[in-house]
Amino acid sequence: MAENTEIHTVMQKLGAEAKAAAAELGFASAERKHAALVGAAEAVWARRAEIIEANKKDLAYGADKGLSPAMMDRLMLDEDRIQGMVDGLRAVAEQPDPVGEVMAEWDRPTGLHIKRVRTPLGVIGVIYESRPNVTADAGALCLKSGNAVILRGGSESFHSAGAIHSCLVDGLKSAGLPENAIQLVPTRDREAVKELLTMTDYIDVIVPRGGKGLVGLVQREARVPVFAHLEGIVHVYLDAAADPVKALNVVMNAKTRRTGICGAAECLLVHESVVDTVGQGVIRALIDAGVTVHADETLKKIKGTVAASQNDWGREYLDMDIAAKVVPDVDGAIAHIRQYGSDHTDCIITEDDASAARFFERLDSAILMRNASTQFADGGEFGMGAEIGIATGKMHARGPVGAAQLTSFKYIVEGDGTVRA
Repeated sequence: MAENTEIHTVMQKLGAEAKAAAAELGFASAERKHAALVGAAEAVWARRAEIIEANKKDLAYGADKGLSPAMMDRLMLDEDRIQGMVDGLRAVAEQPDPVGEVMAEWDRPTGLHIKRVRTPLGVIGVIYESRPNVTADAGALCLKSGNAVILRGGSESFHSAGAIHSCLVDGLKSAGLPENAIQLVPTRDREAVKELLTMTDYIDVIVPRGGKGLVGLVQREARVPVFAHLEGIVHVYLDAAADPVKALNVVMNAKTRRTGICGAAECLLVHESVVDTVGQGVIRALIDAGVTVHADETLKKIKGTVAASQNDWGREYLDMDIAAKVVPDVDGAIAHIRQYGSDHTDCIITEDDASAARFFERLDSAILMRNASTQFADGGEFGMGAEIGIATGKMHARGPVGAAQLTSFKYIVEGDGTVRA
């Protein structure tokens, strides 16, 4: 009980400090926020050896916990990935500042002039698992959008997140912005997460970034609004008019480039007319690359596949596995995705404009693609510099959540002694 009381006290202090910082950030100049992000990028690169040493502790912790190879890959940092973090911080720094942007303006016959203007949300709580680079992405995007943030990384990335967070604070200091604008929960204790979810006096929105278990917990227990980032049950449909070369290249990249990210393909749907041509060629290539293909009754006849069970439909493997199923047509693919998908990202491979149009029209995933790898489901690849997650809900933010999506708006109404009749 005493320990829980201590965590409550710590979290309340973080909340109060974040709220005070948010009040100052709400009107911080674009130049100071830019300087803070550039300073953070420089600190991350200058302190990269320190970050890698911290990451080694996390990798040892993850190995002791028996994390899968895919999860260990998500956790690992090297110079290339740190360079990616630096590039992401700089990219966010160079983006236009969304705060104060006039989204629309108009005049009324009464003489009023009305503007709808972007404004920060306030204080954002971000809860994430494994990937330590989210510390930099989330911190940068919240700062850019004028929000204070309380970060709660996964227990596996505790040391890495701490080292990265320290660099973000360096950036804030260098720009004269409040250090409490970006805070990190200083404990692995899960009780801190429960506290974060109920801090309605301080937190304006929670962003969970992780697996189904984490998102489910947040949605069940949060008393503040949530931007849900559900699992990526990503489908690729090979249409009757699929180009064989595009199909092979896209599916191989979508599945094997990095299996542990939410944009990795998890289910291959094959039009019945191309089972023995394009479908078989793609499946054989997957098997040759070391992917376990969980095939339905028709496709399991291909040598090297394994029989799929009902549990393979709607499963997020995050590993070198993929489910594969034959469908009669584009409507069959749409029906399967509606039943088993997670509204994250789905792709059609086709040269038929009508099939593509039907796929786009009748599915409502946050991201729909044609003839492109689903691994492009990423805020950086969308030109947002970075993302705080892929929102799969339908309220406010949807798809990659960048700086602009972390704002709300207010109305500025001007008159000239105007009164209402």
